[in-house]
Formats: sequence, C-alpha cells, structure tokens
Amino acid sequence: MPFLPVTMEEVKQRGWEQLDFVYICGDAYVDHPSFGAAIICRTLESKGYKVGIIAQPDWNNKQDFMKLGEPKLAFLVSSGNIDSMVNHYTVAKKRRQKDAYSPGGKAGLRPDRADIVYSNKLREIYKKTPIILGGIEASLRRLSHYDYWDNKVRRSILLDSGADLVLYGMGEHQIVELAEALESDIPIEEITFIKGSVYKTKQAERAFDAVRLPDYNDVVQSKKKFAESFLIQYQNTDAITAKTLIEKYNEWYVVQNPPSMPLQTAELDTVYSLNYMRTYHTMYEEYGGIPAIEEVKFSLISNRGCFGNCNFCALAFHQGRVVTARSHASILQEAQKMVWETDFKGYIHDVGGPTANFRQAACEKQMTKGACKQKQCLFPKKCENLNVDHKDYVKLLRKLREIPKVKKVFIRSGIRYDYLIYDKDQTFFEELCKYHVSGQLKVAPEHVSPKVLAKMGKPTREVYDRFVKRYYEINKKINKEQYLVPYLMSSHPGSDLHAAIELAEYLRDIGHQPEQVQDFYPTPGTLSTAMYYTELDPFTMEKVYVAKTPHEKAMQRALIQYKAPQNYHLVLEALKKAHREDLIGYDKHCLIRPVPYYNGVHKGAKSDRSKMNDSTSSNKNFAKKQKQYQTEHKKKTIRNVHKKKTK
Repeated sequence: MPFLPVTMEEVKQRGWEQLDFVYICGDAYVDHPSFGAAIICRTLESKGYKVGIIAQPDWNNKQDFMKLGEPKLAFLVSSGNIDSMVNHYTVAKKRRQKDAYSPGGKAGLRPDRADIVYSNKLREIYKKTPIILGGIEASLRRLSHYDYWDNKVRRSILLDSGADLVLYGMGEHQIVELAEALESDIPIEEITFIKGSVYKTKQAERAFDAVRLPDYNDVVQSKKKFAESFLIQYQNTDAITAKTLIEKYNEWYVVQNPPSMPLQTAELDTVYSLNYMRTYHTMYEEYGGIPAIEEVKFSLISNRGCFGNCNFCALAFHQGRVVTARSHASILQEAQKMVWETDFKGYIHDVGGPTANFRQAACEKQMTKGACKQKQCLFPKKCENLNVDHKDYVKLLRKLREIPKVKKVFIRSGIRYDYLIYDKDQTFFEELCKYHVSGQLKVAPEHVSPKVLAKMGKPTREVYDRFVKRYYEINKKINKEQYLVPYLMSSHPGSDLHAAIELAEYLRDIGHQPEQVQDFYPTPGTLSTAMYYTELDPFTMEKVYVAKTPHEKAMQRALIQYKAPQNYHLVLEALKKAHREDLIGYDKHCLIRPVPYYNGVHKGAKSDRSKMNDSTSSNKNFAKKQKQYQTEHKKKTIRNVHKKKTK
C-alpha cells in the first residue's frame, strides 16, 4: 500500500478528481500508528474515503494550502503529535533548536499555535468549506484555558481558529461519524450530536441538558471562577458519566459534548492492522529522515487510557481514565511484521502505552458506571476495588520473547511502580528485571515531600522505598547489576524551598545526583496547571504555594543538583533564604561547603570531591553510601545512574 497522496499529481494517478478530506498537519508525514495523522487518515481510507496530506505547509504561502485542491467534505487540521508551543519552547520559554518531528530535526517548520494559524489561513482561502480541528493541541484547548506562554486565560480554540468543529480525544469514532454525516449532506452547523466533539452556537437551547460553566468573562476576571470551571471539566471526562458542558462567550456559546466511548479491543486491533507504511515519506530521505520515528519504529503500543491520573498529566482530558488494550494476536502480528524490516536488529524497544503495566480497566465498575468523579484509583492510597493483576502482560511479553529474530524485549514507556508493588504475585516484577530492563529502569517518583506528592497525585515516599528495596533484592537474586533512574520534578505547585531542600537531603542520603531535572511545565488541561495559575486547589479551594519567578525555579532546580559547581551560588542563596544554614559546612550532612568550587576543589579547604566526580569513583562511593543508608533506615533505595567504563 503506497503513501497517501501529497501532491495533486499523485491524486490524479489514483484516478481521483477530488479528495474527500485534506489533512493539514504540523508534523512531517510519517505513516506509522504512533502518529495521530496516520491513524486518522488510514481510518478514513479504510472506510472508502479519499484522503490526502499536506504536511508542514508554509503558513505564509496560500498556494501551499491549495496544492491538493478543495476537498469535497472537509479540511482536517492538527498541529501534530505534540502541542506546537511545547514543541517550540522550553519551560523557561526559550526557543528549542531542534524539532524531532521535522525533516532532519530542523526547527521552525510549523508556526506557534499551529491549529489557529492553519485554520485561519484555510478560512481566508475557502470561505465555506468545513474546517475540523483535532489532535492534542486542539483537545486541550477546547474550552477556556490558561495559556502559560501568554500568561493569560485564552478563549476556546474553536473561536480563535475560525474552525467549525473540534474533535477531542483519540478521534477514530468521531472522524468516521463526522464523515458519514457530511457525506449525507448534513450542514456542518447542524452536526452537533457527535460524542467527543465541541461546537459553537448562538442558541444556548441547542445544548440539551447541559451543565453551565462559568462565563468566559468571569473566569478571566476571577481565579476562583477559573478553578470552579476547571473542576467541572475535570469531573466530566468519562464517557459514561460525563455531561454536556456549555460555556458563554458574549454572543457565542461553546458546547462540549460528552467524550466518545474508548475503542474496545476489537476496534483497537482493527486500527493497528491498517496498511501503514511504518516509516516517513520518501520525500524526506534527502534531509536525513524524521528523527521521531527512531523512538517508535520498533515499539509496540499495547493499551490506551490511564487510571494513574497524575495531576500534571493531561491524559485524563485526552484519552480518559479507562484502560483498554489490544489483543495478543494483534500485537504479535505487528511484531512479526516488524522483525522482517531490514533495519531491525533484534530489539523491540517498548511494549506499552501511557502506562506500560496497565492492561485492563481499574475495576469492573468502570466498565458500566464509569470512572469515579470524587476518588482516584491509586491516590492517596490504593482503592480497595482496584484490580491489580499483571498476568496478561506477563503472557504477552513471554510470547513476544519467543518470536524468532527477537533478541530482547524492553519496556521503556513507563512502569507504574506503585501498581507493581501492590501485586502480591511477584512474577512480573521478577521477569521485568530478568528480561526487560536494559541496565537501567526509569521510574517516576517525581518528589519525596508529602505536601508536594499530595498536589501531584503521586504515592508517598514509603511506597517508592518499598519498590526500590524489592527491585534491588530481585536483581541480587538473579545476579544482575541494574540501576534505577528516577524522574524528578522541580517547582511543581506545592513545592517551596523547604520542599526542594527536603528532596536534596534525600538525594544526599542515598548518594544520588540526577543527571536531568524537569521543571514543572504548565500545559493546558491539567489539574496542576489550574493550581499553578490560580494558586488554589480546585477540589478544596485552599491556597497552594507556587514558585513562579524564574529565579526561584532556578533555585529549586539547583537544589536537586546541589553538587554541580555551577549551581553553588544558587544553592547557597536558597539555603540562606530558607534559614537552613545548618546545611552549609564541612559535616557529612551538609549539602555545600562555606566556599565555592574552583576547578573542582573548594577554595580554602582540602577536598576529594574531584575524585568523587569521576564516574568510577562515584559508583564506588555510592555503593558505600547506599549500604550506610540501608543500615540506618532499614530500607534499600535508588542507585546512581550506571555509566559504562570507557575502554
């Protein structure tokens, strides 16, 4: 099966005079099921519709948007797999130099706020043709939302873009229903009935039995109203329990229909069996290809949805909390195709999804009554109804390991460690360590401070310590030297300097210095972002401390990497500001010395710190500190990142 048409010449070669849909995408054209554009276009194709793709058009050139002609049914617009603003800017709002979704990794081939720019350009050219927005950028901006980059509350993307409809969520159900409605000559303004869609109207009564959100003007003026509005949206993300929501914008109303039902196993199997080319379009070869394909080309998506529900993650708004999974047969079929690709080296890089070890719904109740509005499955502690079971995942992984030409099957997409440690059957944990870790297992405790973890929706430190202890016990049992790499986050709502220092002390005690630290990034559609903007917890309306100045964020980040010489002055300032001068000195409990480094040595004091920074010495020192910490605390904790010795 060839790539979908990208030129009018290719359209004609298929014997077509006009396309049904033209898909405008901010990413380069990659025909692989890890890319949303490929899934939507191949789904439409499987239903008999004629689809073409315009990838990364020049938004200053009308002709780029016209090269496939006017479609019979609609233009489909997406910024791509990643929000265009996140793609372009770091959390410090600095321009990124590379774009993994563009030819050769080149940056600047899509505009900021791509959905709005593309849609406005299309509307300028085609006055009447329906324009439909989809993908992550549109999904998370479907109603009023806080915009970190402008530092203000923006309107629904539907109004700013001039589009006719937003399809939110994963989109397969919605796009087929929309296509059938348009093909039946239903005017776009009358297509107000699709679940998982958002439309605009001047007639509020069109939204039957809707929950009224605070007006846009009110949420702009009042952070409390914004928090109230967000909570209503947050509690209406389940396909079974959600109500229609309506939001007033002066003369316009924006109406969000309840989410579409998640795809069931048979439907997922169908989607992933479509005729993907499984690589980028040949037109990108001269530029060195598309870097993003490297991470997913030899990976397998096994599930969708996540009941982990971390507060800083937008998955609940996009995929929902109910987990559905592909069948073993479907995944094995994809894997068996994969192994015959010429550049396959014997390694399946990942088998997972939003959370790798979720393969079924959290409980039976979710399937008929939906996810709980007031309770979470894993926070603040495990729900008594939670079904903790890895048996199906174990069976799947065993089958994948047995495929001829497969040397190793890795899991990289994220293990939910609390869910894993709650499983009384340790079979998966043992086989994970034995077969599926490539020397390092990445997990995400994010923090250790109770007040920060509570605002993150993450389990307590004690749960993580149990996991770490068991991880190293298993590795000792199977005679493997493997390490844990913890993901840590600075400046999350709730984290002040005292919390950051608490994390630094924990890292001191276990002898670990993270190589990378992620500042909290306020993106639309998350509970944490609502807390960041309002400084309120939407559930309780209690005040939440938020670090907002770049300098304070820099101090919190520096504390996590307090050993780095370049961070000395920031750490010193932070400790003094928090009145923790007890951590400045020469005792073993101190984080820094009273004087800074110069060329790896503290001025005015003898130090062997330069030796400690050597990778080999650092591992030895870590081992000693680890044993000491275990003796004192009667629990085993994380090791440093293992670095291979250079020959």
